[in-house]
Formats: sequence, structure tokens, C-alpha cells
Amino acid sequence: MTGPGEEPVTAPAPGAGPGAPVAPAAGLGQLGAEAEDARSTYGEGALIMCDRLVRIYATDGIEVQALQGLDLLVADGELTAIVGASGSGKSTLVNILAGLDTPTAGKARVAGHDLGAMSPRDRLSYRRTTVGFIWQQTYRNLLPYLTALQNVTMPMRFAGLPHRRRAQRAAELLEVLGLANCAGRTPAQMSGGEQQRTAIATALANEPRVLLADEPTGELDTATARDVFAALQTANRELGVTVLVVTHDPAVSAQVRRTVAIRDGRTSSETLRHGAGGEEGGELGHAVEYAMLDRAGRVQLPREMIDAHGMKDRVRLEQEPDHIGVWPDRDTRP
Repeated sequence: MTGPGEEPVTAPAPGAGPGAPVAPAAGLGQLGAEAEDARSTYGEGALIMCDRLVRIYATDGIEVQALQGLDLLVADGELTAIVGASGSGKSTLVNILAGLDTPTAGKARVAGHDLGAMSPRDRLSYRRTTVGFIWQQTYRNLLPYLTALQNVTMPMRFAGLPHRRRAQRAAELLEVLGLANCAGRTPAQMSGGEQQRTAIATALANEPRVLLADEPTGELDTATARDVFAALQTANRELGVTVLVVTHDPAVSAQVRRTVAIRDGRTSSETLRHGAGGEEGGELGHAVEYAMLDRAGRVQLPREMIDAHGMKDRVRLEQEPDHIGVWPDRDTRP
């Protein structure tokens, strides 16, 4: 940018001699275009994409940063667990992906929908057709005065599906999830596990691309939680739905191939599991935990490693042929 009376900055063309005409140097516009191009290609092909996602809440004059530049990619057909301590931002993330909340900054895209640019009408349509959502509290998922069959049918009525198609789809979902015997029961006549599995069927009614579950087994005993998670696996494996589940339950995270940990509003690590089991039944085998390297080059080191080596404030890096060494700073200078 130039001010009044200023000449644009120029630079000689490569290989030009003295006195040769000069060409305009690359400006901020070009740099901005390159940065925008890099952002636009991030997450291409992913079903879920979060790009430097930020969510800030203001309460009583105090700002709380729930998400602080979070990056996340989830491919179509994945079953992924999200874990993290209370207040880490995992529920905020799922609420944004569900269309129940909006980001303060950054981008979030699900199945081609830009969640930060949708109108209220678009957001309502998105929640009806693209994503299904399951709350931890069973009473929030179902209407207490309707039977299981009627609860599953209700989202399809709002979507305008014909009666015959609604009845057929609801019966199929209850059968697949082992709930055919509960079709005529109200929630009060079902166990907690049956209620949550009915909630899964209801969330799947309009054939969403993504199923989001926020602590779906948090209020259930171990055996019942196993049945509910098996229903999520069935939805993923047999119905082809991408499943993202927030959980504190180690038994759940041990049965998915990918577990993403969130700390301080950012993705901090991923655990990938290999071997038999998992989505096919039973626990997976060998697990490898990876620290996450974001696109700004930041890595969150595990707290136990930081404490074990007395690391704080700054660390020393050494590049080796096949790795980078991270060393605590023993210098006492400020």
C-alpha cells in the first residue's frame, strides 16, 4: 500500500542487469491470497473440518475461552471418540458441530455446510437432516408421552416424509438396534439403556451424515453402557453413519480406532489403535499416542512429561537426522 505521493515498491527482475526496468514486488495482497489459498485447501475431502476454531463466552464481564484455535479433521465413515477433562472444550466443540452453538472465530464445516455462515433457517434444516444429536441425560432425548415408535417417527414428520416411509424407517431402526419389543412402550416403561438406544434410533431417523453423542453412557452402569456403545457401533458399521462421541469412559475410548484428546481448548493428542476388535467387536489391540502438531507449528506436550522433566517457560530443541530432541532449559537466567 502506498501513501499520497509515494511510489510503489519495486524490485529488479531476476537476472536483470543494472539499469534494467523493475517489476512490482509481491505485495500484501498476494501474500493474503496465498494464505487464503492455504486455508481453503485445509480439510479438503474431510466430512468434518474445524480450522482454528475459537469460542469465547462472556459472563458477568469475564471472558472464558472455551476453544482456542482448535483444528480437527474427521473422515467420512469414522467412529471417533473425543476425550478431555471437564472444561477442556469438548462439549463446546460438539455443540458447535451440532448447530446448537456458533463459533466466535475460525471455521467449522460439516458435510459441506459452513456452520459460521448459516442463517437460522439453514441451521434448523441442518439439524433436521445432516446431524443427529444424543444428550447424556436420557430425559432430554425423548418425549415422555410418546412410545418408542412415535419418538422415532417424529423427526420424519417434521421433515415431511410420507406416513408409510416414516413407519417403515422407524420399524427398521428399532429392529436394527434391538428395540423391536419396545416399539409400543413409553420412556417410563423402558430401562435407561433402552431409552438411550431409542434416542440413537430417533437421532438416525432422517438418515443424517453425522451422529454426535455427548457422554451418552455417562448415567449408565457398565453393562448397559456396553449395549449403548454397541448401538453406536451398529450405526457406524451397518448404516454408514460417521459417529463422534464425547466420553469419559475408558471402556468406550478403548473400542474406537481413533481417540482425540482436547486440552485447554485445542486438540492435544490422538491415540490410534490397531488390530482386531473395535468396530467389529471387543477391544482393539496395540495403541500409539501422538502429540498433535498444528499448522502454526505448536505442540502440546503431555503434562506428565513436562512435570517429570521439570520443564517450564522454555525448552531447547535439537534437530537430529530422524527426530527432534526437546530438552528442559537448565539456564536460570530470566
